[in-house]
Amino acid sequence: MTTAYEREQGSLKPVIDLIPAAAYENPTWRGLSYFFRDLFFYALAITGLVLVANPWWDIPLELLAILSVTGLFVVAHDCAHGALFSTKRLNGVVGRIAMLPSWHVYEAWVLGHNRIHHAFTVRQGYDFVWHPSTPEEYRAKSLGGRLLHRIEWSWQGAGLYYFLEVWLKKMIVFKAPARWVRTIRRDRVLTLGFVLVATALLLVVSSSHHASAVSAAWLVTRVLVIPFAGFCVMIGAVVHVHHVQPDIRWWKKGEWTKFKGQMEGTTVLRVPRGVNFFFHWIMIHSPHHVDMRIPMYNLEMAATAIEAGYPDVVHDAPLRFRDFRRNTTHCKLYNFDEGKWLTYREALAPRAS
Repeated sequence: MTTAYEREQGSLKPVIDLIPAAAYENPTWRGLSYFFRDLFFYALAITGLVLVANPWWDIPLELLAILSVTGLFVVAHDCAHGALFSTKRLNGVVGRIAMLPSWHVYEAWVLGHNRIHHAFTVRQGYDFVWHPSTPEEYRAKSLGGRLLHRIEWSWQGAGLYYFLEVWLKKMIVFKAPARWVRTIRRDRVLTLGFVLVATALLLVVSSSHHASAVSAAWLVTRVLVIPFAGFCVMIGAVVHVHHVQPDIRWWKKGEWTKFKGQMEGTTVLRVPRGVNFFFHWIMIHSPHHVDMRIPMYNLEMAATAIEAGYPDVVHDAPLRFRDFRRNTTHCKLYNFDEGKWLTYREALAPRAS
C-alpha cells in the first residue's frame, strides 16, 4: 500500500514492490545467446554486402544489417544498465563489443542515458532526449535553427535528431565531467578504432579486386555508413514514441517526481509477433524505467505486474505508424506553465491583447 509520504514524494517503491523476483533473473547463458545470435546475423549481413555483387540483394542485406545493429545495441543497452549479466566485467565487455557496429561510446552512453535520461525522465532542463523547446525559445532561434527544428521534429527527421542531438552532441564532441574523462576517452578510442580498422579492411578488399576509388568508397558506405544511418533512423523513432505523445507531460523542476517521470512519462507499445527478434522488447519501456535492473526478456513479466497495480497510469497501446505521425504533428513545442504540447500554429498564433 502506498503511504502518504510516498504519494507526496512520488516514490517508485510501491511500484517496484509489485515486480516479481523472477523478473530480475539473468542467467549468463541467456544473455550470451542473444549477443551471439545478433552478432551472427550482423556478420552474415556484412559478409553478404562485401561478397555479393548483385544489387538486388543490397536492400535485404542492408535491412538485415540495420536490424542486427539495432539488436546488438539493445543488448549493449541492457549491459550498460547492469541488467543482462550479474557481473560488471561481463556487462562491460559484451556491452562495448555490441555497441561498436552502432558507433556508440559505451561509457558516454552510461553517463548520458543512465545518469541523466533515466534519472530525470521528462524533467525540464535535465532530460536531454527529445527535450521540447518552448514557443519563446523557438522564436529566439535563427532562421536556420527554426528550419532544423522543423526537420528534426517531423517523423522524417527523427534519425537526424538522434544523430545530432544524442549521438554527436552527447557522445562524440561533448566535454565529459572530470571523473568520466579517462573512461570515455578510452571508449572513444575503441569506437574510432573499430570504424578506422573496418574502413581500412574494406579498402584492402577493394584494392585486391582492383576496384576504382568510387567503388571502394561505395563499399565502405554500404557496409559501414548505411547500417549506421539506418540505425539512427530506427532508434530515433523508437525513442520518440517512448516519451513523446500528447498525453505525456513534461514537468518543471519543482513539480517533477520519479513517479511522474518513470510511470507517466513512458510507454508500453505492443509490436507484431516477430519484431522482438531484433527489438528485444525495447518497446515495453515503462517497467524498464521503473527499474533498470530488469533484463530485456523479462520486461513483459514486469509490465504485467505493474499494470495490474496501476491500470490507469501505464500507457499500453499497439505500436502504429499513424500514431507516430500524429505525435510528430501535434508535439512540436511545449508550454511548461500549462503542461501542454503545442503545434507550431498554436504556439506562434498572435497573442490576444
